[in-house]
Amino acid sequence: MRSLAPFLFALALSTAGAHALTPAEIVAAAPQSAWTDIPPEDLLVMDFGDGKRLVIQLAPDFSQAHVANIRRLAAAHWWDDTSIYRVQDNYVVQWGDRTEKKPLPADAAKTLPEDYSIVRKTVKGRVIPVPSRDSYAPTTGFLDGWPVAMNAEALWPVHCYGMVGAGRNLAPDAGNGAELYAVIGHAPRHLDRNIALVGRVIEGMENFSSLPRGTETLGMYAPAQTAIPIRSVRLASEIPGETRPHFQMLDTHSKTFADYAHARENRQDEFFNVPAGGADICNIPVPIRR
Repeated sequence: MRSLAPFLFALALSTAGAHALTPAEIVAAAPQSAWTDIPPEDLLVMDFGDGKRLVIQLAPDFSQAHVANIRRLAAAHWWDDTSIYRVQDNYVVQWGDRTEKKPLPADAAKTLPEDYSIVRKTVKGRVIPVPSRDSYAPTTGFLDGWPVAMNAEALWPVHCYGMVGAGRNLAPDAGNGAELYAVIGHAPRHLDRNIALVGRVIEGMENFSSLPRGTETLGMYAPAQTAIPIRSVRLASEIPGETRPHFQMLDTHSKTFADYAHARENRQDEFFNVPAGGADICNIPVPIRR
């Protein structure tokens, strides 16, 4: 069957004079060439609770040591029969072994370095900048599909809604990827460069954001509350081909993404009376599709 993308793109152009295209319309009209496949080894599939599923895209170009450890933990099925034990309103959902007594796989590292940023001069890709001023960094933008911030010396991923990080204790501990959390509230950018960000939720976020909030300090589940069981966590590369999920993300180097980002910054569609004239890095989520 022929792709509808050229038709949708032509339709978008033909109606541009009637109204400015919305971000969703721009993405819907994106040609196939504007999409890039997400490798199955970069997808972490979590089944938990009563038939709920979450899919996480890993970020191996940033927190390399943590992502490598996460892949080892997933290959060993280490998270099976652990739990979601913390849900803090407007902050995070956290999961893993609350007792911190479950042995790690033999090939998994128990301690890791501070995987919080990368040296700017070692970055191979081209950053697509966001022109709007940022409160936490001199510059923000997108590197190969990921929201990042940077200064003259370093570059780092940022804590937007849905981003996934590795829990840790006090420094010098940097976590090992066994305890993970996902942001379910307003972007806690003050955590940038203080915790290793390892990926982002790309499907099933509603299954996390709607979980019952913990009633103890920091949103921990109290004894009277039931921790939510994790049934399994698998890399998509381990899931049989016929049931393996496949995802694509919009190429942040494409013209479509440039148009989409501009539309997010300058909403001209009928609902908006006053365009904002700018957008925070976390208000330009990179489109993902199955």
